[in-house]
Amino acid sequence: MLYFWLIAINLAGIAVTAHDKSAARRGAWRVSERTLFALCILGACPGVYLTMRIIHHKTRHKRFMLGIPLILLVQCTIAGILWYYSIL
Repeated sequence: MLYFWLIAINLAGIAVTAHDKSAARRGAWRVSERTLFALCILGACPGVYLTMRIIHHKTRHKRFMLGIPLILLVQCTIAGILWYYSIL
């Protein structure tokens, strides 16, 4: 069940990040930074971060280049602790 969630949320994160890049090029309505960070908190950090790196979107923003990996590190640490104590 968790795997399906992670796949779905990462696909959504990829789509939203790519859409935001496209909107930025066209000068259209943009996705808020809060939305991108919310997706990351929900588990889309790998998809969002890799997409950002591949399409060079928001790579000049320290808030994203440090914040998203930090969120992922915290999530992995929590998952490791839960796994270690056999809660997960």
